[in-house]
Order: sequence, then structure tokens, then C-alpha cells
Amino acid sequence: MKSKLFSIMITFCLTLTFTTSILAQDLSKWSLPEGAKARFGKGDIREIKYSPDGTKLAVASSIGVWIYDAQTAEELNLFTGHTGLVSTISFSPDGSMRASGGSDNTVRLWKVDTGMLLYTLRGHRHAVLSVSFSPDGSMLASGGNDDTIRLWSVITGDLIHTLQGHTKAVLSVSFSPDSSTLASGSWDNTIRLWQVNTGDLIRTLRGHTNTVPSVSFSPDGSILSSGSADSTIRLWQVNTGDLIRTIWVHKTLRGDREEISGVSFSPDLRTLASGSSASIIRLWQVITGDLIRTFEGHTDRVRCISFSPDGKTLVSGSWDSTIRLWNANTGTHIRTLDGHTNRVTSMSFSVDGSTLASVGNDNNIHLWHVDTGTHIRTLEGHTDHIRCISFSPDGKTLASGGWDSTIRLWNANTGKHIRTLKGHTNAVWCISFSPDGSILVSGSADDTIRLWQVNTGKHLRTLEGYAADVYSVSISSDGSTLVSGGWDSTIRLWNVKTGRHIRTLKEHKDQVFSVSISPDGSILASGSADNTIRLWHVKTGEHLRTLWGHRDDVFCVSFSPDGSTLVSGGNDNTLRLWNVKTGELIRTLSGHTSWVKSVSFSPDGSTIGSGSLDGTVILWD
Repeated sequence: MKSKLFSIMITFCLTLTFTTSILAQDLSKWSLPEGAKARFGKGDIREIKYSPDGTKLAVASSIGVWIYDAQTAEELNLFTGHTGLVSTISFSPDGSMRASGGSDNTVRLWKVDTGMLLYTLRGHRHAVLSVSFSPDGSMLASGGNDDTIRLWSVITGDLIHTLQGHTKAVLSVSFSPDSSTLASGSWDNTIRLWQVNTGDLIRTLRGHTNTVPSVSFSPDGSILSSGSADSTIRLWQVNTGDLIRTIWVHKTLRGDREEISGVSFSPDLRTLASGSSASIIRLWQVITGDLIRTFEGHTDRVRCISFSPDGKTLVSGSWDSTIRLWNANTGTHIRTLDGHTNRVTSMSFSVDGSTLASVGNDNNIHLWHVDTGTHIRTLEGHTDHIRCISFSPDGKTLASGGWDSTIRLWNANTGKHIRTLKGHTNAVWCISFSPDGSILVSGSADDTIRLWQVNTGKHLRTLEGYAADVYSVSISSDGSTLVSGGWDSTIRLWNVKTGRHIRTLKEHKDQVFSVSISPDGSILASGSADNTIRLWHVKTGEHLRTLWGHRDDVFCVSFSPDGSTLVSGGNDNTLRLWNVKTGELIRTLSGHTSWVKSVSFSPDGSTIGSGSLDGTVILWD
């Protein structure tokens, strides 16, 4: 079987592109949590569904459920969910993208000019503590609390290498100017240099006697600086790994050692700035190691520090919840940026130096105008993903399920939250209404299926029998039979009224990602990681035929309203239309450049909507 990491790998972030007039709307103000000012990005697409009357299209994303006009593609509403802690941030070299890492174990890529979320990169088993773009803009490195470093393709979001060798959390990562070498600092007191194209370890730099929360290459790539909790800054020769010099930071007046929590080279390589646990910033002469000047004003630990691209301004972020800008030549305090409600943990300038991004323990990303100190907006985007959405048959209610183990019911017209259904103990992968809209069924990563009374939210029953995740559920048109597909490669049929297990279908050789019952209730279609679609007789469980054509996993299947045509989408980036009666392939629809994760017919059968990991929704005739 393919790894269960499938459910994590497919969470790459997608964005929607529509007309200029639509993008001009101030979507950043929609459906914000209490106290938030704005939001960037629409999030990753998890599923799309037409409303019963064909006038609306619902798109499940990482920040909520967007409702669109199916004819004009205009945004009508947004239903939102939960947030998570952001711990690190970085701009791409050309300033077009921003990366952030958080306590939800993910790395997220954003488009700067629109604020759209491009990718969610999953793979770290614990919090992501550091992210850095390669200077050529093609890769992103992330270091985590799982002791690993991961290299990602910025273009595709694919994982290139996992670098292992550190024995404790990786606190900092930095590329050399030519993008060939990566340096990492760790809680294990070491610095490691890695060959980027192969992922091989070049050498380990030892000498620090405490954690290394900061590493930085000089602009010419010849020197690496490291700041440590052992109160030292060390300069290393990159080619040989030799220690050039150690700069000892003075003890505080209390006699405590200062921990160096951030270091940064000036663009001209002449100066090195350091921030410490004693709330002090110092500038050092790189060639001699002499102290040039000291900046004081923060009232708590200086956690991060950075020069502006022109080298004239120094910015510092502190646990006192403020950011301060300084004249790098004179040491004069320019201004203080207030807005964080908790410790500032990471910052990054845009390439043109006009914008500063900062993150802190208040779970938000803040953007600032550098010249004026004006707070531009607050970005909330690290969320518990919404994995599934479904309209009620009358189109008045929308249900959504997600990583937070809950199901939420919404008024489809107003966006008002009706109620939350709680009971699952793990992510909710799939939901479906009964034909009369009175019952909602949900499948979960907790290996169970649950049935709920829609008008009261009452839990009716739990269906058990799967050995692992339930990925898909569907109820027959007469409301009598429930079909489910799961991780264990089986399809199971259940009596909706009693919850009795009717039969198990076992022809698939790998995970069953999608099941769909024809409108007349006679035929069941299933899509699987074994690259096949299978058609079954619902009443007898007889296997009717196997549809071959997709070259990889089949993620989604859906019948046309008249039941004569089946559409499927898969890992080969295509949609395929099939004649249900004969099993013949009618045509292949090509246009997506990544996995097709969701397909749906409009109620009149004239249009198909498809959602893909390439960031687009396509409507087909």
C-alpha cells in the first residue's frame, strides 16, 4: 500500500484565479475572527461542489469555505475556521513570495502582491522553527523541532531532500549566496554545512557550548557567522570549516551570560549585528572583531535582527512585543512598531526594503510600511484545514468538516454558523447529506463513520469496522443505503436506518479515495490508489467492470445527473469521462498541471467543475 502520508502530502496549497474586477474586492476583510484586521490569501482547495440549483459553487480551502457565483465566478461569501502559531518567516529573493513556518508542523508559501496562499508544505513531524529561500529562488529550506531539515521546490512544492544528522531541534537555516551550500544551527550546539544538490553533509562545525539559534553567510559566501547561547559569536571559513575568530560578548551587570539570539551581516560585509538576551544590540567590525557601538531601548530579549537591503537601517524584534528601527551608521533610534500582543520571534524585509514582515506568539503575521511605521495588515492563514464540504439537498445549509475533528453547519445564504457537531476524535475526511436532508454522515481518520440529525445536531449512531481512515461516504437516492470507502482498500455498504453492515467489497488493491452512487441508486463507482475505477451493482455487490485509463491514483468520481456518464480525476492531472453502460472512455480532459482532487457535475449536467493542486478551478463544457 502507498504510505498513509498520502493524506498529508495532498494538502499542498492551491489558489483561485479569477478576473481583475474580482481581485479588486477587499476580500481581506471578510469573515475575520474577532480582533483581526485583515487576511491574506484564499487558502488551498480541498473540494468543490455545486449547489443543487447550479447557481453557486462552494470551494473548501485552508482558511474556510468560499462561495462563488457559478456563472460569474464572483465571491459571494466566506466561512472561516481556526488558526495556529506562526514561528518563522522569509521573503523570496525577488520579493514575490513569502514563506512562513509554524507550530502546526507546516511551511506555507504566499504570493506577496495578492496575499494568496500558494502551497502548504507538510512533512515535519513537529513545529517548523526556521525557513529560508535559496538566493536563486528555486528552493526553500525549513528546519524543525523534529531535528530535520527539509528542502522544497518553490515552483512545485515538492520535497527535494530531507537532511538528517542533527540530534536536536534545528533552530536556523541559511543558504550560501550561490545557493550551493546550506548551513544549519541546532539545539545540539553544532553547525552543519550541507551540499544542496545532493543533500550530503559536507562538515560539522563544533566549538559552541550551547544552542546555535542563528547562522548567516557573508554576502560573498566566504564566511559564516553563528550566534550562540554560550555568549559568543563565531566566524568560520566556509571552504575549510576553520574557525576565524570568536567574539566574546560581555556579561550583563548582574553577572549573567548573554545569550546571542540573532546575528546578521551588513550588505557590504564590513559589519555584523547581534542581538542578545540582555535586550542589547551590538555592531561589530568583521575584520577585527572590535565592538563598534551598542543599541539599547528594548526591555526584553532581542530575538531577531536584520539589516535593510541598502544597509542603512537595522531592525530588531524583541520579546517586549515591539520592533525597533535604527540608523545603522549612527545608532539613532528611528521608530518603534507596536502591534504584536506577544513576543516577536521572526522578521524579514521585502527585497525593495519598503515592507517588513514580522511574526510572534500572537499567531499572526504582521506587515508594516518601513518608511512610516504604519501597520498595513494582519495575516491569518495557518489553520486547521477544511477537508470536505457538502450542500444540503435544498441548498439552504452547507456542511464542512476538517482537521479539527468537527463538522460545522452554516446558513448557505448568510454564512451564519448554525452549529458544530463534535464526536470524532480525528480529522473529518468526508461528509454527505441524505436525499431528504435530514441526516448527515461523516467519515473520519478515527476509523469511524458517524450519522447526525441535521436539525438538532444529535449524534444518531457510530459505524465501526474499518481498520484505518474512512475517506469517502455516499448515500443512495432512496436514503436506504450508505456506501463508504477507506484506507484498507475496501468498500462497505450499510443500512442507514439501522446502521447494520450489509456487505464489504474487496476488489481494489489499494486505498479507496472516492465512492459515488448513481442517481437512480443502482450503480456504485469507486476510485482508488490502484489507478482504477470500479463499477458495482449496489443491491447485489456484484463487480460489473473495471475502468482503466488513469496512469496514477484516482482521487474523485462523480455521476452525471442522468447517470449515463461518470467523470473521474486523478494524480495524472487529467479528468476522464466514461460511458457508464459500456465502460468505454468517452474523452480525456487535459488542462490542469497538477493532481485533480475534486470533480462535480452541475445539476443540469452541462458543466463539470474540477479543482486541482495547480491552484485552479476549471469549468468544462
